[in-house]
Amino acid sequence: MAEKRVDQATGTETVGHEWDGIEELDTPMPRWWLWTLYATIVWGVVYTIAYPAWPMLSDATSGMLGWSSRGQLQQELDAQAQRRAPITQALANTPIEQVSANPQLMQAAVEGGRAAFKVHCVQCHGSGAAGSKGYPNLNDDEWLWGGDLKTIEYTIAHGIRNPDHEATRFSQMPAFGRDGILQAAQIADVTAYVRTLSGAQKPDAAARRGGQLFAENCAVCHGAEGKGDRTVGAPDLTDAIWLYGGDPASITATIANSRYGVMPRWNEKLDPATIRMLAAYVHSLGGGEAMPVDQTAQAAVPADGAKADVHP
Repeated sequence: MAEKRVDQATGTETVGHEWDGIEELDTPMPRWWLWTLYATIVWGVVYTIAYPAWPMLSDATSGMLGWSSRGQLQQELDAQAQRRAPITQALANTPIEQVSANPQLMQAAVEGGRAAFKVHCVQCHGSGAAGSKGYPNLNDDEWLWGGDLKTIEYTIAHGIRNPDHEATRFSQMPAFGRDGILQAAQIADVTAYVRTLSGAQKPDAAARRGGQLFAENCAVCHGAEGKGDRTVGAPDLTDAIWLYGGDPASITATIANSRYGVMPRWNEKLDPATIRMLAAYVHSLGGGEAMPVDQTAQAAVPADGAKADVHP
């Protein structure tokens, strides 16, 4: 290492290093830079004292100010909930049959349901509620259990085939092939007949044989004409809407092995107001039906203590 010396041109001492005749000057750092460095050190110390900073085994230092990102988020959520409180309270206190009588409340319910649908329902029914194989399209007017507001609310609240919940919707089609009720040839005949009901296939000998088998095994739920029965969740077989597919292979698989689709019951995860919002949104998608006459008459008389007034 070369000895330190003073550079004659600049009057600055060298650091004592030399590479191929090139030496490094020991120029001191600018004073403004040093003060900036010291300020950042002080700032870092103050920050670690005031805010959460140091991770530990199962937590982190909380900071003297008690601030946290989760706490700030919760404050914002609480403020938002307080802002929506008049609407959610009105929905909670208003029977679903009466919501549509208040256009402002109904519109608020639809918009709230739209947001809730994106969080809880798109995973199965899709972002546009068009569904997919095994998941119903909520935009059409075909309903397994009914499409009025009250029925939709009940389906969302109690779900489909939740064995731990007595009020759940539950329908069970026999697995005619797996359980040995019908032979493969008979299932093929029933498939042919079912396809004739929607006009997907012209009647033939197989369909005529299948019609007799249908009357003996399927009409009890689907009806003699195959139009279904909403009281037991049996689909209408006369339209062109299929949950699992209307081609021969899909229908054969359904008859042989049955289908046991499950929908969660949301009454254990969502509050009643949110469920009513979801019901209103699903009802508004295009296939919503009017309330039955008897329920409409009951809805004309407000329940005791029900308040449907919403103020902006």
